[in-house]
Amino acid sequence: MPLTAAQIAALRAIDTPTICNAIESFNVRGRLEGFTGLDIRCLLPGQGYMVGYAVTLTADASTPDGRQDPAVWRAWLEAMAASPQPVVLIMQDVGPQPRKSAHFGEVMGTLARRLGAVGVVTNGGVRDLDEVRRLGLHYFAAGAVPSHGQPRLLSVGQPVQVDGVTFQPGDLVHGDLNGLTVIPAAIAAQVAAAADLVRADEAELLAYIQSPAFSIAGFMARKFSH
Repeated sequence: MPLTAAQIAALRAIDTPTICNAIESFNVRGRLEGFTGLDIRCLLPGQGYMVGYAVTLTADASTPDGRQDPAVWRAWLEAMAASPQPVVLIMQDVGPQPRKSAHFGEVMGTLARRLGAVGVVTNGGVRDLDEVRRLGLHYFAAGAVPSHGQPRLLSVGQPVQVDGVTFQPGDLVHGDLNGLTVIPAAIAAQVAAAADLVRADEAELLAYIQSPAFSIAGFMARKFSH
């Protein structure tokens, strides 16, 4: 079941590294799974923390003479409208040169915002950064590209892979200027509370490090006592 608006708001008040640490405490996936690496960048870090449900697409902007399919466009719009809210668009560019793509700009961003999207994640490029910043939309991409090339949407609603992470339709995605993670559905309702415990533990450790009582032995005992 989708989280409540209050639960989404609680997650949106927490940074992504703390969310990742909270997820680790449940031991529901491997320590190298479920988060992006260095190939996906937060291009609009001033937008704060992003939380939303994945609507997945494949696309191609670098095959010459590629033609748009109106049926796929309609399927994309209907998928956003039908999705739990808010929406994060996860787009895998499967063309021969994904880094010469820019599927999203002001017009696509405005349309996506109208149907509930709060962010875009893609292995390709995006553009119109100033305009999209004003829309309040998050951008996570390989980088910015000035021209959209030959863009076309290919499919909607299947698993996609971006930076080694497989995103399923409906996945709960969290992101900030540090990167992105998928919050496993089985623990999603418990992650905010677990993040509070992470913060409390870190605050206690940081206070000790900064205190006159600090010693290496004391730090080691606190750090590795459990």
